[in-house]
Amino acid sequence: MSETAQKFLMLGYGVVAFFLVIGVVLLAADRAPKRGKEKWQIALFIGPTLILAAVGLIIPAVRTTLLAFKDSYGKEWVGADNFVWMFTSPDARPVLLNTVVWVLLTPFLATAVGLLYSILVDGSRFESAYKALVFLPMAISMVGASIIWKFVYDYRGAGLEQTGLLNQVLVWLGIEPMQLLLDWPLNTILLIVILIWIQAGYAMVVLSAAIKSIPADIVEAARLDGVNPIQMFFRITVPSIQPAILVVYITILIATLKVFDIVRTMTGGRFNTSVIANEMYSQVFVQNQDGQGSALAVFLFLLVLPVVVYQIRQLRRERMESR
Repeated sequence: MSETAQKFLMLGYGVVAFFLVIGVVLLAADRAPKRGKEKWQIALFIGPTLILAAVGLIIPAVRTTLLAFKDSYGKEWVGADNFVWMFTSPDARPVLLNTVVWVLLTPFLATAVGLLYSILVDGSRFESAYKALVFLPMAISMVGASIIWKFVYDYRGAGLEQTGLLNQVLVWLGIEPMQLLLDWPLNTILLIVILIWIQAGYAMVVLSAAIKSIPADIVEAARLDGVNPIQMFFRITVPSIQPAILVVYITILIATLKVFDIVRTMTGGRFNTSVIANEMYSQVFVQNQDGQGSALAVFLFLLVLPVVVYQIRQLRRERMESR
């Protein structure tokens, strides 16, 4: 049997096993004892999910945490040495610095671009078309977007025809083309532009919906009072949609902390462009440093966790206030 046929056979077995498990769960839920039947049904439906969560999330998280305190082979305990390396190694400190730059710039700029664009196109004749243009990058994967922008930043030697759009613009302006992704911090800024390009569409959609939900009487009253557009923006629009802005900002912040695909596709982390997620991958799968890679993973989790908890609390608070 060929390798392709074996793969299709394994896929078929997986599909059959999936439907068998679903069938058994449904049958057991239907024939659950009448006394406490609702509790049995809840347990049967939630049980497989909890098992999958334990296998795919909880157990790997515990194992990664343990590996963070072991050596590169995952055998001997080294205490906090891996975390000390993270903050003191000349190779690791640029990674943390780049992550800080990403976190400071990306959520703010992506949210700002989405908000300003929402206001500019609000109520215009071709509003839907304008919004679709900005939202389209959201339909592209991170890797696909990175490949697109790799052509934008592409470089060929001076005197040669440039295939990179940005370098061709420089040539038209009479400026020598340059290798844009070699020098820090320019290369990091150019990589950040890619994520802003992707996330601005998400910010625009959410914030545009929030703007349209502002009560018309408030807007009309502000206009009757002679409020100019800038005052309208800062005194009416922004305070009215502040919860939506916060949700958008936090969502993009979480995506920024976990960014991996863009850096891996564009530079592979070279030229001082690596971030925590990419360095974690490099340490574990390239340099075989399981301990250091796991320490980076734990540190990244600790960075994301407070943000997620804060967002959940905000959503609960909003839900309680709306009742």
